[in-house]
Amino acid sequence: DHWGVHCESVTMKAMCGRFALIIDASLLADVFDVDPPRELQPRFNIAPTQTIPIVRAGKDRPRECALVRWGLIPSWAKNEKMGARMINARGETVAEKPSFRSAVKSRRCLIPANGFYEWVRTDVGKQPHFIHFADARPFAFAGLWERWHKGTGEPLETCTIITTSPNELIADIHDRMPVILPPAHFAEWLETQPLTAERLQELLAPHPAEGMDAYPVSTYVNKPANDGPECIARL
Repeated sequence: DHWGVHCESVTMKAMCGRFALIIDASLLADVFDVDPPRELQPRFNIAPTQTIPIVRAGKDRPRECALVRWGLIPSWAKNEKMGARMINARGETVAEKPSFRSAVKSRRCLIPANGFYEWVRTDVGKQPHFIHFADARPFAFAGLWERWHKGTGEPLETCTIITTSPNELIADIHDRMPVILPPAHFAEWLETQPLTAERLQELLAPHPAEGMDAYPVSTYVNKPANDGPECIARL
């Protein structure tokens, strides 16, 4: 159940989380106060295990943009297959789960997006919907990142998107939604110090539905290889 995927030992369904990031590099730089990756291209259908940009605390400056794989691999994992099951982390239990409790203390990140997809069961199959802000503003999912070492090779950096209960708009579509952090909370989320349990849950609350919009789109988006404006075209 894409955004509703529960971290440990879950077999992913054929359909999993998808989102879009279609802003240009200069806008990403302005919104998130980072130097964007040179290879940033509009992405209308980002799927798990693909490489995505994240914003995290930097080594030499407050923030940096890094390209990592979507699907968190805990540092202790024996192999990288685990990452395909770790595209989401439930906000309610993220501080307790072995896969995420280390990252939530000091490796929190922002995952830039313009919208995400959710599927509604109907009599004729699952109908995809695109969910975004009506004014098309870019926003940030609350995420975690991790570094996994395989032998003596280069470490592999990965991430996950934290989910929460749905707001009023999304409740009609799905029982989970990604955590969307308002810009006022970016700096606090990117700190490399632990948050109190109370503050963590305050930050991981559902974003208000005001200003958000959801509409049906073509099943063209079902195939990860399809990536273009057709994915977000309103039916």
